Amino acid sequence: MKQSSSTLKKLSLELGGNSPFIVFDDADIDAAVAGAIASKFRSSGQTCVCANRIYIQEGIYEEFVAKFVEKVKAFKIGNGFAEGTTHGPLIHDRAIGKVDFHVQDAIKKGAKLLVGGQKLPDVGSNFYDMTVLRDMNADMAIASEETFGPVAGLFKFKTEAEVVKLANSSEVGLAGYFYARDLERVHRVAEALEVGMIGINTGIISDPVSPFGGVKESGFGREGSKYGIAEYQITKMMTYGGMGKPLQS
Repeated sequence: MKQSSSTLKKLSLELGGNSPFIVFDDADIDAAVAGAIASKFRSSGQTCVCANRIYIQEGIYEEFVAKFVEKVKAFKIGNGFAEGTTHGPLIHDRAIGKVDFHVQDAIKKGAKLLVGGQKLPDVGSNFYDMTVLRDMNADMAIASEETFGPVAGLFKFKTEAEVVKLANSSEVGLAGYFYARDLERVHRVAEALEVGMIGINTGIISDPVSPFGGVKESGFGREGSKYGIAEYQITKMMTYGGMGKPLQS
């Protein structure tokens, strides 16, 4: 806020996130896999609303993992002008360093590497392989830090209450996603998640007519829609007490 202006100004701040992506056992698994792929790996994981922590309920965990890995193995990383390329580089060497740290930290703390997990210097200096890790836990850096790169960490959970608590354990709250077909659960979880935007049975939420923004340390204010305009409008209140007795000519 101090960097924005030396005087008092209206502001809206979007400061990043650590988006949870939750798949409940009543979800359409194929749709959930497709949504998770779209949310996690678009722009090689470099958007502020990319899924960062993927939570799958234990009853469908193995099936989800198998189908998710199959999709990721079909990716082709390389030059954007080359035929068949699906994903490109990260933005700079610091991004590569952070992604690799998150991967190595997870493996060191018990995660199992299923796909990728390495830099690709033969492709280019800022390329990192599309990566999937399973058996994640809350002690790993990915659980509390935004990766902003092509790493999918798959967490297992048992109950709705447990996963809501895990999802809300972050200091930031920009976006969140979940897949479920039980309508009562949909309303409960949507209300309980501490985020500014929620994707329900979809992995893509951004739209110019929707109010974009977060809660907690993700910032305040909204971009887009009438609410984005309202952030910078001034409300003036005028109280009318009448004109008194009319003047006599």
